[in-house]
Amino acid sequence: MKKRALISVSDKSGIVEFTQELIQLGYEILSTGGTKKLLSENGLEVKGVEEVTGFPEILEGRVKTLHPSIHGGLLAKRGEESHRLQLEEQGIEGIDLVCVNLYPFQQTIAKPNVSVDDAIENIDIGGPTMLRAAAKNHAYVTVVVDALDYDQVIAELKLNGEVSHENRRKLAAKVFRHTAAYDAHIAGYMTEVSGEENPERLTMTYELKQNLRYGENPHQKASFYRAPLGSEFSVAMARQLHGKELSYNNINDANAALQIVKEFTEPAAVAVKHMNPCGVGVGETISEAFTKAYEADSTSIFGGIVALNRVVDEDTAKQLHEIFLEIVIAPSFTDEAFEILSGKKNIRLLTVPFESLNKLEEKITTVEGGLLVQSDDTFTLDDADVRVVTKREPTEEEWAAMKLGWKVVKHVKSNAIVLTDSQMTIGVGAGQMNRVGAAKIAIEQAGGRAAGSSMASDAFFPMDDTVEAAAKADVTAIIQPGGSIRDEDSIRKADEYGITMVFTGVRHFKH
Repeated sequence: MKKRALISVSDKSGIVEFTQELIQLGYEILSTGGTKKLLSENGLEVKGVEEVTGFPEILEGRVKTLHPSIHGGLLAKRGEESHRLQLEEQGIEGIDLVCVNLYPFQQTIAKPNVSVDDAIENIDIGGPTMLRAAAKNHAYVTVVVDALDYDQVIAELKLNGEVSHENRRKLAAKVFRHTAAYDAHIAGYMTEVSGEENPERLTMTYELKQNLRYGENPHQKASFYRAPLGSEFSVAMARQLHGKELSYNNINDANAALQIVKEFTEPAAVAVKHMNPCGVGVGETISEAFTKAYEADSTSIFGGIVALNRVVDEDTAKQLHEIFLEIVIAPSFTDEAFEILSGKKNIRLLTVPFESLNKLEEKITTVEGGLLVQSDDTFTLDDADVRVVTKREPTEEEWAAMKLGWKVVKHVKSNAIVLTDSQMTIGVGAGQMNRVGAAKIAIEQAGGRAAGSSMASDAFFPMDDTVEAAAKADVTAIIQPGGSIRDEDSIRKADEYGITMVFTGVRHFKH
């Protein structure tokens, strides 16, 4: 019997050539709407679906393939006598190959100011139904949803006369992944426009960006996926200009650096190791900012990731070139800067569009058997109820230092303490089980530079021992959330030593 293929595609890339090959292999072609028109205009013999169903397309094309003459031909088990007899009784012929791709829903909702009506009109109904029917019946039907598979399918048909069961199953699996992702986009969009904040089910989809050489450690496998409509200001969407492939740890660290540097509007440089900042600096120029970040911890920056929020110029590139860095990420690089830095074979140079950094995304953390989902921590001092709780008011320089520390400390693993002056971090205590331990690490790292510095804490002081440690190091200003039942003890201790202390009313835990 003559084989039949049903072809109906939104993305028509390569479809004329694919159909020509099928016709040469003896397939009868069924098609619909715009696809049928295109194929006919290219001189290909095509039968309209309405000729098979005996029913015209209706409702502006919303209904055309939803008919037993189509779905009977897709779903019949060719090896079962009862199915064969029913097809004969109803005058239905089998369909051996389905090539369908869907209305561009994802591309539609990505458009600025897209209307809900336009989005809904681009929800495909017949396409997913045909794909799912053919994929379910892949024991007998070859189903193609991706133009990248056209050549493989034609090659196998030419070689063997059919696509192997193994490859039909792989193509079917791709279909179910595709339709699941398609429905996930629709579910997400409809959830958003309906104002539902905590839906009873969370459906997400991601696209493979690259397979990684290994994971957090060499014995772990890993891949990198990106959100299809995710923020442009991200490592997932970054453009790599130079250097070897990013590793799992590179991606995590680069993301951490980006999240910190986006806190600043003035020229800023951030150095990160193991997802914690080891140096943050600001200045009148990006070169000055990097100098401060480097001086903050010239030891830990070795082998680190650096993010800068200004174009990397020649002077800054010369500084960056002097030390071993894994990644430099910035809005762009001047030609001179790129020439200098690309002289190092392995350094990765990435660019991201800083003008796109305002898109908010939920934070998702995997746990055994589930996910935790939370909104991004966008709280700033502009949102806070800032109160000076000590007798002494901060000086202008102390205010600048505390503001810098507050921007950084929320990106440091808890418990966290950060010491700063008005232009750079000078001590970072991260991930400790108690707050005074974090303070001691930050103070020890700062050394003599702690004198006259400001201290930022991600959470309140449960007792006055952290203030005592700060006083012994000659720290002069402290910014913390407040809210402990023993706040008065810390306030009295600060007053005793002449330290000015500010409460913000908000904590910045990071786990």
